[in-house]
Amino acid sequence: MFLPIRDDNPHNITPVATWFLIFVCVLVFLWQQALGARDSQLAILTYGVIPAHLFDTAELDPLISGIPAWLTIFTSMFLHGGWMHLGGNMLYLWIFGDNVEASMGTFRFLIFYFVCGFVAALSQSIAQPDSTIPMIGASGAVSGILGAYMILFPKANIKVLFWFFIIITMINVPAWIVLGVWFLGQLINQTSITSENAGIAFLAHIGGFIAGVLLILKMRRPGVALFKSQSSPPYKIVSKSVRRNRGSVPDSGNRDT
Repeated sequence: MFLPIRDDNPHNITPVATWFLIFVCVLVFLWQQALGARDSQLAILTYGVIPAHLFDTAELDPLISGIPAWLTIFTSMFLHGGWMHLGGNMLYLWIFGDNVEASMGTFRFLIFYFVCGFVAALSQSIAQPDSTIPMIGASGAVSGILGAYMILFPKANIKVLFWFFIIITMINVPAWIVLGVWFLGQLINQTSITSENAGIAFLAHIGGFIAGVLLILKMRRPGVALFKSQSSPPYKIVSKSVRRNRGSVPDSGNRDT
């Protein structure tokens, strides 16, 4: 198994939008935590995307329809179902967001982010228009960033934490492999949904990723090339292997995007 930690892809901007999005997501999650279990669930029902609310295909409790349905597509991007859900999304946003922001500028990046999130939410909702299960999370929009990064910097090296039984090491892996494996995993999971992963909106991830691939072709700044070469050699081990004495890396699963 592996976990991306950072990339070796330099840029020359301060990623204001990326930092802002991370800050707001964390702030909103802390607000959710402060609400208590009942009110936190009510917030998810109110501000999460409910396909049946979006397409008006089912009667919903008046308590959870306080804002226009279309607006929940955007409010849902800042809600998360737990620390693992938040942490995973923010890690990927932190690693890949700054370079994509540098390729198009802060304002365009924010538009790009929300459009990818919008497409992601619609992708899942159109497939399940009668669903009354709320979708929350930034991963639909973040998936768009991953798609853009793969087109812009497929050869950039991602420092990946790799573990296999008792062996743990860090290795440089080209982005096209890391992101390609991630996208393939979404496709496989979508075609073989089980009770264990039924709470994850894989179609939202797929839709967001494809939106990012297509949007970056038009939204990148003039002169920003595609398929940029790497800054360091691939497959280089960047730290010594160590033995893991105990414990394991926990899995997470929510009805989340």
